[in-house]
Amino acid sequence: MRFGEVAVADAEGAILAHSLRVADGVLRKGLILDNNALSQLSNAGIDRVTVARLEETDLNENDAALRIAEALQSNGLNASGGSRGRANLRATADGLVLIDADTVHRINALDEAITVSTLEPFAAIKTSQVAATVKIITFGVPAKTVEECVSIASSGNAPVSLASYEALKIGFVQTLLPGHKPSLVAKASQATNDRLLPLGLKIDVERKCSHSVPEIAEELKFLTESGMDIVLVLGASAIVDRRDVVPSAVVEAGGANEHLGLPVDPGNLMLFSKIGNTRILGIPGSARSSRLHGFDWVLRRLAAGITVTPDDLTRMGVGGMLKEMPGRPVSRELEEPLDLSDKETDGPIGALLLAAGQSRRMGRDNKMLVEIDDEPMVVHAARALLESRAEPVVVVLGHQPDAVKKALSGLDVQFVTNPDYENGLSTSLKAGLEAFPENTVGAVVALGDMPRVTVSDIDALIDAFDPDGGQSICVPTFDAKRGNPVLWARRYFADIAGISGDVGARHLIGENADQVFEISRDNPGILLDLDTPQAVEAHRNGD
Repeated sequence: MRFGEVAVADAEGAILAHSLRVADGVLRKGLILDNNALSQLSNAGIDRVTVARLEETDLNENDAALRIAEALQSNGLNASGGSRGRANLRATADGLVLIDADTVHRINALDEAITVSTLEPFAAIKTSQVAATVKIITFGVPAKTVEECVSIASSGNAPVSLASYEALKIGFVQTLLPGHKPSLVAKASQATNDRLLPLGLKIDVERKCSHSVPEIAEELKFLTESGMDIVLVLGASAIVDRRDVVPSAVVEAGGANEHLGLPVDPGNLMLFSKIGNTRILGIPGSARSSRLHGFDWVLRRLAAGITVTPDDLTRMGVGGMLKEMPGRPVSRELEEPLDLSDKETDGPIGALLLAAGQSRRMGRDNKMLVEIDDEPMVVHAARALLESRAEPVVVVLGHQPDAVKKALSGLDVQFVTNPDYENGLSTSLKAGLEAFPENTVGAVVALGDMPRVTVSDIDALIDAFDPDGGQSICVPTFDAKRGNPVLWARRYFADIAGISGDVGARHLIGENADQVFEISRDNPGILLDLDTPQAVEAHRNGD
């Protein structure tokens, strides 16, 4: 592949290396330059461009990515994509991702232009979610190198595969001591079923008995003879020794205790046993909580038909400290798996207009209804969004909702009422983002008290939006100052919805600085919010 700067006159048929703005919009990187594109570049005063040209022996980035992904696919995973140099392996069922790390490492070491990224080994995944992604860094790679990757991927165990969950019968035993609270028993049953549900399982038979060796042994015999695949035993007291009550009951029922203890916290005091073909798990009292637990790791593997040995258990210690640290409210395992899919650019970009505030700084007036150029302020903001390429336009109502809705009557907007608007801006963000269709790939978040934002300002954000290229947060600037509105990729919706109080999402811009793309504008209106009587008067006077 050749790469470098050439005269526009010599660039026909080449691949544009970097996005460029022209009069009619943006020419995206990766575009094959034809006569029309060359004319647009010339009309924009651009006489030289950086391009790539593939050799006859090269594969373009999309074909290369898909070819490697197809070689990586195995039972339970389908290759898809081949867009912007990326192809994905998606799960065809719920289950666990299995990784042959050595093979993945060999592919990644072959050529720096070829990368394969996967989820963590044994990561839980749902149908259609991405288990692995192939990304080609350059615009093309030698076909010979791609075939070497294919050969490596096909030479042994599948580099990436899916172990789908199986239909298993689950028994559950709770042991009781005098004074045991019924509410605790009910909580344990609910928590256990909640753990089983994502695996496509449920408690098929539940039994209760006193915390004694004979009674537990009888229940274990009953459940194993009833054909249970797995029996979970939640004791009224913790298992602290192989000679304790629950392990002794396993032996009395004709079983064997294979391992006691798990290097995962919470989950240290788990018993791993077997009676005939039935797996017995003695689970700690901490499993009554719904938080992630070492027991979950073991249960998921068993549900996916993966053989688990004592050696496997002892290898769970690295990464096994699951108790959450300050500042991290959500466990990695409870987060949605990262979706590096082409869906992030293949859908509509919506607009969210925040018009729910109480206008405290405006005094008695609702600032949304203050007239600017003979129309309520909020109408100017809404019309700019409607005339842009953003769709749909969602307006969040709160303070004086009927009056604001009346002001916007006749405009093709969708209304969402925020009953918690008095608790601050964050509640309106959450209410509005939840209203967008699932295929919405991003949202322009605009303020109702900014009547001088133009259609051109909004479309400039949409033109620049390129999540795959590191432009997933687009911010307008005037004289090097950042303004509004801001275009956010869907990947940030959950973080924005998690904000509380009367604050917006500005801090997320700082936390994701590598994804922020600034668009310089010649309109000071992107900085102008009219939220006081003085500001309105000054604006009317042309100050």
